Amino acid sequence: MYLVEYNYVCNVKLKNIKTVMTVNYLAFAIPAFFIFVFIEFKIAQHQKKAKVFKYESTVANFSVGIAERLLNLFIAASFYQVYEWVYTNYAIFNISTAWYVWVLLLLSTDLVWYWYHRLGHEINFLWAAHIVHHQSEEFNLSAAARITTIQAVFRNVFWCVLPLVGFHPNMIITILLAHGAYSFFTHTQLIGKIGWLENVLITPSLHGVHHASDEKYLDKNYGDVFVFWDKLFGTFQKEEEPPKYGLTHPIKSYSFLWQHFHYYLEIGEAYRRANGFKAKWNAVFGSPALMDQTIRPVLEKRYFQDKKQDTARPKFKIYLNLQLTIVVAMLTATTLFYSSLTMLNKIAILIFILITLINIGALLEQRKWIYYLECFRLILIFGFFFYTYNLLGLLIFPVIILIALERTFSLRKLYMKHVFEYIKV
Repeated sequence: MYLVEYNYVCNVKLKNIKTVMTVNYLAFAIPAFFIFVFIEFKIAQHQKKAKVFKYESTVANFSVGIAERLLNLFIAASFYQVYEWVYTNYAIFNISTAWYVWVLLLLSTDLVWYWYHRLGHEINFLWAAHIVHHQSEEFNLSAAARITTIQAVFRNVFWCVLPLVGFHPNMIITILLAHGAYSFFTHTQLIGKIGWLENVLITPSLHGVHHASDEKYLDKNYGDVFVFWDKLFGTFQKEEEPPKYGLTHPIKSYSFLWQHFHYYLEIGEAYRRANGFKAKWNAVFGSPALMDQTIRPVLEKRYFQDKKQDTARPKFKIYLNLQLTIVVAMLTATTLFYSSLTMLNKIAILIFILITLINIGALLEQRKWIYYLECFRLILIFGFFFYTYNLLGLLIFPVIILIALERTFSLRKLYMKHVFEYIKV
């Protein structure tokens, strides 16, 4: 899942007589991800394990991953530039690029990951970025998408250790690609224990333990590729009883916004309640295990996130799937031709996709204000095209038409009838 972050490494230039277009073929990793998830789903059905997937959770997983891929397009190049700057100005050693150095770099990368990952579970403000990855109560390949841009920034700060030691940035980028690709395939329940490899590699079974909320499994198996570090630092745990996945205190929401920001709100509330410097320090830098568990229910009620989720079949599934397909296609195309797009087009795509992801979360949450978000999104689409063709002054006309249609045909009632609510089964 690191592929888009490093798109500048694998750019391919296609030239003809009149134009030069930079194409990033790593964009095809996006549809490949969905193909792998689909294959896993069909295998789960064949093995009679379809409960490994839940529609709402899977869509929520996709939404988080789409947002991260999209936002990282705007900051990806800066990661490499930072590595290069650290390497050029502050590298402690001049490490060669001999073949054996690649092995050393892989081990070093995994060691840095271990400590980034462990601290991400032990420090509140780092956990706020990482908690999103653990919110899914289903453990499948779609859960691998649950990475936020904030988390991507934090982990790249940690990986600055690698160029500081003296590893070349090009080598680092290559290893991170392989490192991220491996970890994607550890997010599945369909592969059981793998014999002696359980003593060498982080397997799906071992990583499933890390995603578990059972007390005996908490804060275990932080490694991404190798188990060495967990065994060395006392955090290794084999799978014994089948894990229960998700958070120890599950969130009650599929909201795109709530999933991203609820823990930051909890930190803010804990900080507000704290008395004295030490208590305020612990609210930000203390252990998540010490977070006051009375805070989240208060915030859920304040922000209307305490609604019990309906388990019936959603009647809006076709409409939601259509929106999801559109944003995945847009993300793939945007990644493929990112360097050729104007800044206006990039920002317009960013806003449209983020609003659509909020829309998808609101559908899953059954938020009745979604109709007004739909109208706002439609007006923004008209506004973009009118601005592009210097017709912005005419935007008032589609707004008037929309209002007239609402008054005449009660579009809101039609919307609620056809794309809202659950079918009781």
